Amino acid sequence: MMLKKALQIVLIALPLTFFEFLLLDFGVRLPSVEVVAQTVDERKVEADRLFNEAKKQYSISQFREALQLWQQALVIYREIGAPKGEANSLFNLGIAYRRLADYEQAIGFFEQSLAIYRDIGYRQGVAISLGNLGIAYRRLVEYERAIDFLEQSLAIYREIGDRQGVAGSLNSLGIAYRYLAEYERAIDLAQQSLAISREIGYRQGVANSLGNLGNIYNSLVEYERAIDFHEQSLAIYREIGDRQGVAISLNNLGNAYNGLEEYDQAIAFYEQSLAISRDIGDRQEETNSLNNLGNVYNSLAEYERAIAFHQQSLAIRRDIGDRQRVAISLGSLGDAYFSLAEYEQAIAFHQQSLAIRRDIGDRQGVANSLGSLGNAYNSLSEYEQAIDFYEQSLAIFREIEDQKGVAISLGNLGNVYNSLAEYERAIYFLEQSLAIKREIGDRQGEAISLNDLGSAYGSLAEYERVIDFHQQSLDINREIGDRQGEANSLNNLGDAYRRLAEYERAIDFYEQSLAIFRDIGDRKGEAVSLANLGLAYDSLAEYERAIDFYEQSLAIFRDIGARQGEAISLSNLGLAYSSLAEYERAIDFYEQSLAIFREIGARQGEAISLANLGAALVNSGNFTEAEPYFYDSINIYEKIRTKLGLNNDAWKVSIFETQTHPYLSLQQVLIAQNKPQQALLISERGRAQALVNLLLNKQSLIPQPPNLQEIQNIAQQQNATLVEYSVINNSELYIWVIPSDGEIQFRTVNLPQDISLQELVKVSREQIGIRGRGNNNATPQTNNDTSNRLQQLHQLLIAPIADLLPENEEERIIFIPHQELFLVPFAALQDKNKVYLIEKHTILTAPSIQSLSLTRQHRERVKNLPGEALVVGNPTMPPLKNLLPLDGAETEAKQIAQMLDTEPLIGAQATETAIVQKMPNAKVIHLATHGLLDDISGVGSPGAIALAPFGKDDGFLTSKEIMEQYGLPNTTPLRAELVVLSACDTGRGEIKGEGVIGLSRSLIAAGVPSLVVSLWKVPDHATQELMVEFYTNLYEKKLDKAQALRQAMLTMLKDEAGNPDPQDWAAFTVIGEAE
Repeated sequence: MMLKKALQIVLIALPLTFFEFLLLDFGVRLPSVEVVAQTVDERKVEADRLFNEAKKQYSISQFREALQLWQQALVIYREIGAPKGEANSLFNLGIAYRRLADYEQAIGFFEQSLAIYRDIGYRQGVAISLGNLGIAYRRLVEYERAIDFLEQSLAIYREIGDRQGVAGSLNSLGIAYRYLAEYERAIDLAQQSLAISREIGYRQGVANSLGNLGNIYNSLVEYERAIDFHEQSLAIYREIGDRQGVAISLNNLGNAYNGLEEYDQAIAFYEQSLAISRDIGDRQEETNSLNNLGNVYNSLAEYERAIAFHQQSLAIRRDIGDRQRVAISLGSLGDAYFSLAEYEQAIAFHQQSLAIRRDIGDRQGVANSLGSLGNAYNSLSEYEQAIDFYEQSLAIFREIEDQKGVAISLGNLGNVYNSLAEYERAIYFLEQSLAIKREIGDRQGEAISLNDLGSAYGSLAEYERVIDFHQQSLDINREIGDRQGEANSLNNLGDAYRRLAEYERAIDFYEQSLAIFRDIGDRKGEAVSLANLGLAYDSLAEYERAIDFYEQSLAIFRDIGARQGEAISLSNLGLAYSSLAEYERAIDFYEQSLAIFREIGARQGEAISLANLGAALVNSGNFTEAEPYFYDSINIYEKIRTKLGLNNDAWKVSIFETQTHPYLSLQQVLIAQNKPQQALLISERGRAQALVNLLLNKQSLIPQPPNLQEIQNIAQQQNATLVEYSVINNSELYIWVIPSDGEIQFRTVNLPQDISLQELVKVSREQIGIRGRGNNNATPQTNNDTSNRLQQLHQLLIAPIADLLPENEEERIIFIPHQELFLVPFAALQDKNKVYLIEKHTILTAPSIQSLSLTRQHRERVKNLPGEALVVGNPTMPPLKNLLPLDGAETEAKQIAQMLDTEPLIGAQATETAIVQKMPNAKVIHLATHGLLDDISGVGSPGAIALAPFGKDDGFLTSKEIMEQYGLPNTTPLRAELVVLSACDTGRGEIKGEGVIGLSRSLIAAGVPSLVVSLWKVPDHATQELMVEFYTNLYEKKLDKAQALRQAMLTMLKDEAGNPDPQDWAAFTVIGEAE
């Protein structure tokens, strides 16, 4: 577990435009001496006084006081019939409401002022009102509408020859296009504005345009150029004595230096800005400086200091009633508490921020808050909640056409799917994010996406691609001068080389990363690099050196209050001391780590620490003490999976890949204590649980793992001997035998060290041959070495329990494999006398013991349902490489259809569309065609059946489609009592901790009680012969499905034509119910 990415902080950039700070004014006339007119004039003087006093209150950020005064002035102007004064008051009320982030109110007042200005023919007022309507809509993130108003305003200014107004409009349009990430257009508009302001000698306009150009280049991560523009802008504001402009320029310079990670310089500018804002009474700009100081201290990992600044900013913003900026401060506080791993506190602040943003209609802010909430729930391992927030955020960003926000949301989704071990889906989102960032020219974002893609491919162990992505990211970060990004990329390159066991090279990258983090004052990054150096030296078995780095890392994390980093460093120290066999010290560190993970609510970290504690106790010989830690770890992982929801089967399958360790370790602990039956219960809890949960949830039942009595009842129900395997760290094999009428027996086998079990299974399959439907030229391997592999597997899997298996060859045995044993052709295993197992036993397989109770329920549900047979043979193949016609499959389908009294679907008739329509009502489904696996299919799903394409259907019936149509909750299950996939590799798929993920699993989920599937590619003619024999045995001889398949195999094995090689008959197996 490592920290890889620094938190991104969004700084508040405050562009100055002509419209942003404009308050309307007019001269005050002297009162007339006429008595009647004097009364009106006196009231006019009072209105003017109120109007001007409101301006003073506004200038010191007393917006609500200003509102009251302008309201009073407005009443008088209306009473005395002064339309221009009325319009001016309405306009300024709009300005005040906009500063309070009440944009709907602001728009209402601007519309009223616009109407009066039009009515009295005051075109400059019309232009100003239109411009400010544009700004209000921009704040509401309605950019197209904003641009429309700004363009109307610009047109009027050009017509009336108001060049200052033209410059202001162009500048405001530039800001709108900057928010749309259309930077080239934004630059062009700002430069036009700048040129006009220079030409007419409008110095404030020049400063405004220069400031906006600086902000645009800041968005483009061109910080040096941004600084140049802001320095020019600052110089002009100082020359003309515009202290508010000076304060804003200083803030913007601070933002640029923050982007360069020159934090001391950034702080100096923010502090200067803060001092000026306080001096001139500009409370709003004061809050901006405080907020930016909070952000820079967050970057420096000085979180308590950051929180103090954000709280000061929040207090002032609440006092002046600026709700939009209140929401920003609340969000910034949420970010700071997130950095401290105080996730519940972070969530509370982000939810407050979200509520305000929804209330004021700040849709961009809403999307940002939703994304931040997603980050917090992701850190709490509440992945479904995180995904929900990210998806909401993404939807809003898409609606408001915020491409940068879209890219960030897609990246967040990619990262959470990476946490769920759904790597292909993660890569899919990350690639979309990268494409958008490249399209909009977001170079810094591009570098982050490349880093994230590198991390995702790292999870897939594709290290060449990992290195390529991180190198690209490094190049961009160096090019744009993002030193923090550069350090992150170097760190990630170090990770890649460490995983490749190139430790010296990894250390070099970590040291470069460390140097940069120290140079820019990024203490959190420094701690991460130190921790990773520790991991590298740990891998080199230089444990003392590793401990030194871990301790340095720990000290920094403690100093900056980064609790999660502290917990990780403690855990790493525990690992190092475990390697030194100093188990008491290791246990102490693990316990400290565990306490922190519990305190901050990081459930994944808690589960890992519990498992590590258990392992340390086992290594110190304390098996009894270790046991509850593994149980607790398992319970947490199961709660995490439960929170993923009913329809998220794929997520539960993928995340379990990261959670298998405590299940296997607990089995070892229980066996060491002579508790084999409890170990069996844990073995069951660690397999096919997502499938079992899916099936139980479909019946509205609460999933519970089986107890021993239930396991024995299942064996009795099946009238079979159950054999469950568990592969323990490729060193031991545990075998449980559960007879239908006796005690549970346990045996353990030491696995060979000269060849891994995975390799042994692979070689045994190669021995059988690799021919398949449409490929009749391959031949089996026959050399003596490989010819012994089936016997070697028999010696490991069957011989240790041979005395426990039924003597009657017609009595059933149901094998429950584990890991690579799912690929074992049990029927073809040979004893020392070269007798095949199928000659002595009737064989079935199942994903787990508990799944058998559910296939039995399927059988009871469908046994009396009506339905016809659906037989498919040799469809017109989809246009995919190597899918040749299958003449044997066509003959097979015709023969079987005749037995089942139906018409087969052949060639172009056998479309995916037609098959899917007929499947729900079919009693028996027989599909004789090509089967495809994983990436070979190119259809993004593990396992597919090739059918004829038609219309929008591509001709591939995938396991995913079967699951989605018939297997998930709220779908109607199939009524078929038997599905035969007479095709290549239909029993295979992706082997995960859950079991085999492929067609067979999807069909069990879809409610099918009995399946016949294949473990490899079987020759076309052999498949035809075997299937005809199977159906003859099933329907004419009335054998059960397992016996029918066994007798078909024996017929082929012993017939006069001679099919002695198991390649022709041993591939198929019955999964589920025999009867």
